[in-house]
Amino acid sequence: MARMKYRDALRAALQEEMAADERVFCVGEGIGERGGSYKVTDGLLAEFGRGRVIDTPLSEAGFVGLGVGAAIAGQRPVVEILFIDFLLQAMDQVVNQAAKYRFMSGGEGRVPLVIRTQGGAGNSLAGQHSQSLEALYYHIPGLKVVMPSTPRDAKGLLKASIRDEDPVVFIEHKLLYMTEGEVPDEPYEIPLGRAEIKRAGHDVTLVTWSHMVLKSLEAADKLAEEGIDVEVIDLRTLVPMDVPCILESVRRTGRLVVAQEAIKRGGVGSDVAAIVAEQAFDSLRAPIIRVAGMNTVIPFNLALEKSAVPQVADIITGVRAVMGGSVDDQSRTAVAAG
Repeated sequence: MARMKYRDALRAALQEEMAADERVFCVGEGIGERGGSYKVTDGLLAEFGRGRVIDTPLSEAGFVGLGVGAAIAGQRPVVEILFIDFLLQAMDQVVNQAAKYRFMSGGEGRVPLVIRTQGGAGNSLAGQHSQSLEALYYHIPGLKVVMPSTPRDAKGLLKASIRDEDPVVFIEHKLLYMTEGEVPDEPYEIPLGRAEIKRAGHDVTLVTWSHMVLKSLEAADKLAEEGIDVEVIDLRTLVPMDVPCILESVRRTGRLVVAQEAIKRGGVGSDVAAIVAEQAFDSLRAPIIRVAGMNTVIPFNLALEKSAVPQVADIITGVRAVMGGSVDDQSRTAVAAG
């Protein structure tokens, strides 16, 4: 095992896949000469040349469309979108073209396209550069949605996404790029659709993904000091979702908290709660709690930004509530049973 930054693990995945398969190429704004704004593609231009590391104009609709067409033609493009907010410029290409092509070709066509992008709050980048929009793509049949939380998962899941035959929206949280973790030296990939229990526990199941995994693990450690044993499940991929893992855990613990950075209304967390309510209701010993962001635009001010998205204290409050604690003094994010 080597310790590696999240961004370096992503780069390693790209290097390995590009070296192994000449059909893999990268395209995006500033990914060549500058190495990308988050330095994920740094050095790839020198190694693979301008034919496979392609800087584009500021035209998301254009180069996402390029990626869709190239994938249909048999290539394996990895398209980088600087902010997930900007992917909205290419919704027709993603939603109406890439996601539907296999179905509308009678199963004969494939779109092995990866769209790498980053989302989430945390750097005072305001409302148009800080959104958590995974629920938009989660809702679209034909798309796969991946949101890794650790360097090991980032590398293994990106390799699996590049090799996949369907379009994948691969979302990286902006606060994860400089985090570090152990990454295996030997080649590996992590299959899409498999959650991971990041921390075993028997009192409460806490389902989460992306940067919220780090906050959830910190919350679980603090709750352990109070005698509350929290099981933290990292979904890793939202589509396909590892529903059996969630249900098995909830049936053991009898309690569920879902933590997401995205706003509560219409979020993936709501769907997780509904799935458990439909399939494991008899196992629940308490109402399901959703810890989520406020239904608001992300403010520029850093203090206000932090208040708009869940923090460790909010997760702790949510877990205490599901364990039977008072809800009178709960924070604005954790009062989320209804």
